[in-house]
Amino acid sequence: MGGDWWWLVLAGVGSGLVGSIAGLASVVSYPALLAYGLPPVAANVTNTTAMMATTAGAAAGSRPELRGQGPRLAVLGLQMALGGAAGAALLLTTPARWFDAVVPWLIAFGAALLLGRDRLRARAEHASVRVRGSLLRRSAWTGALLLVGAYAGYFGAGSGIILLAVLAIRDHEPLPVTNAVKNIGTGVANIVATVAYLAVAPVDLGAALALGAGALVGAWTGPQVVRVLPERPLRYAVAAAGFGLAAWLLLD
Repeated sequence: MGGDWWWLVLAGVGSGLVGSIAGLASVVSYPALLAYGLPPVAANVTNTTAMMATTAGAAAGSRPELRGQGPRLAVLGLQMALGGAAGAALLLTTPARWFDAVVPWLIAFGAALLLGRDRLRARAEHASVRVRGSLLRRSAWTGALLLVGAYAGYFGAGSGIILLAVLAIRDHEPLPVTNAVKNIGTGVANIVATVAYLAVAPVDLGAALALGAGALVGAWTGPQVVRVLPERPLRYAVAAAGFGLAAWLLLD
């Protein structure tokens, strides 16, 4: 048991690092929990609980990027909280297989969005010129973020890459800033979902604590790595990892 505990801590370091850099913490943590012996639903809710530590670590490591982002984070946090609550409700009231069937395709869609960001952003700008003022455009972005929050609350694997892709298309800013904002957004959805899971779902607290301890360290380190890596290769690498996770889930 002791060896398993330390193995989960190490997996947590890797998941926190990958999550804060790429939004793909669960590419490490979810399979680790399955290998630890948890059934899929228990692994899912335990993973969501543990990944709250990723938010704390990433926030601590991203203070320069998050400076001045308070109003924006408040709006995004509300959207992700509402979506996260809806996603948790779905998990607790519907058969997991209904949503699990589309999970790999959603992750692949997010990876494709990130890969084609520049072209999609240009088309979005062209559309916004035609739809002036754009209550409709703002509503579309809000709807997209609520859906990402719901996905994060239901099955968090890959939610970070989808949110990163949506924010990268919508907002013109350096990738480290978008990445830092993404970490807070997915964290809010995780926190809201975790409150529900701790009350009624089979969360393995021991595994969550071990995984979360490692994730805190990894997530604190991740933003420092993002600052020194070139933007385009990093974006392509994140997209490739997203396609890999989608393929693993599809073939599992």
